[in-house]
Amino acid sequence: MDPFKVSDPLKTISDHYPSATSIREVANKGGEQARIALARLWLSEGIPFAFKDCPGVYESVRTWLSGRLRVNPKEINITGSARLGQSLSPRQVGKPFDSDSDLDIFIVSKTLFEKLRDDFNKWSYEFESGIVKPLNKREAYFWKDNNSRGQKLLQRGFIDSKIIPNLESYKITKNIHQTMWLLKEKLQITSYAPKIAKASVRCYESWEAYVRQTIINLM
Repeated sequence: MDPFKVSDPLKTISDHYPSATSIREVANKGGEQARIALARLWLSEGIPFAFKDCPGVYESVRTWLSGRLRVNPKEINITGSARLGQSLSPRQVGKPFDSDSDLDIFIVSKTLFEKLRDDFNKWSYEFESGIVKPLNKREAYFWKDNNSRGQKLLQRGFIDSKIIPNLESYKITKNIHQTMWLLKEKLQITSYAPKIAKASVRCYESWEAYVRQTIINLM
């Protein structure tokens, strides 16, 4: 009988909130299995750093979001600097979470993913057909970029709700935009809750899609 095996780099992490530098180092030295472990455990489980002073607030937030977005609370998670307390972004590695940081929410739900995909496809068709038009040149630039990028993201099994315009025609997307605005306001008046710049949602079709994309982000 063989013992359970753990890569040497992964053995160096034991904290609930390891530094961004440590995460990056383990991801680089430990290989794919270490990156999978980081994605499954430290980057998607447990109480996020932003809610460490009052975990009950985190549970209350997830319960509220589940009702607004019609998903199971267990499908709602936090990523980014709010998860570890520091940013893992290559351009901001180690930047601490504070009131100027965003709250990056990710949801693993095939049902919500499919609804957002429908919203995106509807918007993409109407944009390309000229049925809906951007208000100015700046918006036209972002719409064109989001239209191209969104199609690629969907093929990888996830979508960012913010790339779909906040218009009445796209009801699921509009509900998410409104919910994220309300979330920031509710956190602002809640004791022990983190104060944030803004909140956003990324939805994955499956846990496999989440792990696959997180591994790419760690490379």
